[in-house]
Amino acid sequence: MVADMILPAFDNPMLAKLDDGAELDIQGLRLAFSTDSYVVDPIFFPGGNIGDLAINGTVNDIAMCGAKPLYLSMGLILEEGFPTRDLTLILESMGKAAKKAGVMVVTGDTKVVPRGKADKIFINTSGVGVIPDGVNVSGHMAKPGDKIIISGTIADHGITVMSSREGLAFDSNLVTDSAPLNHMVAKMIASGAEIHVLRDPTRGGVGTTLNEIASQSRVGMRLVESSLPYKGEVIGVCELLGFDPLYLANEGKLLAIVSAKDAEKVLDIIRRDEFGADAAIIGEVVADDPGRVFLETIIGGSRIIDMLTGEQLPRIC
Repeated sequence: MVADMILPAFDNPMLAKLDDGAELDIQGLRLAFSTDSYVVDPIFFPGGNIGDLAINGTVNDIAMCGAKPLYLSMGLILEEGFPTRDLTLILESMGKAAKKAGVMVVTGDTKVVPRGKADKIFINTSGVGVIPDGVNVSGHMAKPGDKIIISGTIADHGITVMSSREGLAFDSNLVTDSAPLNHMVAKMIASGAEIHVLRDPTRGGVGTTLNEIASQSRVGMRLVESSLPYKGEVIGVCELLGFDPLYLANEGKLLAIVSAKDAEKVLDIIRRDEFGADAAIIGEVVADDPGRVFLETIIGGSRIIDMLTGEQLPRIC
């Protein structure tokens, strides 16, 4: 839909890059601008709700442009009869998330639709931030020899929301990984490391996100299965229900594609952050097979990690 309908209608160089946000040059000031809408079901889930998810999601999209997020807008679409008690909890969680990220919600809009014409509450958040001088990250910049880093365990958010939605009771402490990553990114950039790509693997997960980057940069990628970090509970649920965790959403993790010479330095910075303890180098960028992602399996084989077609778990964020 993006390639066939949206790009032809609004064709311009900023949109055509297809990064997490647009880079704007306004009288010499480089800004990052992004927007996202949240329709997650259920609206409350272990470790969070649709409100803090909306704040963190847009903060992270701005941060993935290498920018410092500053200001957000908030649009609420409420179904008639939505409980004010729930709305209060959601707004309070948004305020706490904004404070944690160091951003301000400065404008917004509210609409109410008739009962049955929406599902409780939908939220749109947009944000702007400033890109520091000398910072240049984009999905087009991955280079052969780069290392691929993920900031923590994979698929926590997708499995948490799915389990809550379906009323599945598992003996685990699994919660969403929703978190602001802008402070982590700021420390990575301040280190002077050669960072080429930043991306948060949300809908479509790690597998789809890396395919997008491989296509944008016209490179291949090799992942090492034994290096992929997972929580045991996630693997157990995926095996039970037949899900592939590489395609499940993450809302508090980032992928960083960095120069090989700086990979260990960046990994150490991420691991020192409160949201990066389980970070790992999971593969590398190669010149072979541009646009393709392969997984070196534990048993010594090679598996194609293709672009996800469709959505394993709709309304996950």
